[in-house]
Order: sequence, then structure tokens, then C-alpha cells
Amino acid sequence: MNAAAASPVNDVRNTIVEKLMRHFVVTCLVPLALAACATPEQRAAAVERDVDDMIRVYGPGCDRLGYAADTDAWRACVLRLAHRDDLQRRALTTTNCIGHRGFFSCSTF
Repeated sequence: MNAAAASPVNDVRNTIVEKLMRHFVVTCLVPLALAACATPEQRAAAVERDVDDMIRVYGPGCDRLGYAADTDAWRACVLRLAHRDDLQRRALTTTNCIGHRGFFSCSTF
């Protein structure tokens, strides 16, 4: 048996690590697991709220574009505008830089 493995310092260190892991599990993983347990009714209500928000935000614009309210073309217009704004908000760019001291070459995609 290794004398260093049985030292009181290692016992204290192991106890601290165990307490930190328990604290992490309780404060981070348990709420995450509970949030993932939404009922189908809760998910349906969230989707309904999202649709109501899209209609409130993009419906007047589609009306001004000449679409008759509550028609399939109007709904397609609302979805198209919402999708366009969503893509613009989520536009991701990546910048890569290579080089050495005094010279860098960067490109953004």
C-alpha cells in the first residue's frame, strides 16, 4: 500500500471533491433534468405562445403586403418572415487566424 495514498491530506481532499460533486449534481443536473420533463400540454402551450407571438409581430406586415388575413398565403407569409428574422438573428460567423509574430492571416466565414 502506498503511504501517500493513505495520508490524512488525501482523505480530506477526497472528501472535499465528493462534496463538490454532490453540490454540482444537486445545483446543476437536477434542475436540468426537471426542466426536461415538460408535459405534452406544457410543450403545446409553449408552441401556441410562439405562434401567437409570430402572428402579433409579422401579421400586420403581411396585411400591408396585400395578403388577406387568416388565409393560407397569409400564414405562409408570417412563417416566411419569422424564418427570415430567425436566420438573421442566428447568423454565425467563424474567424480563423494563422500566422506567427508580426504576420497574421485571418479569414471570416
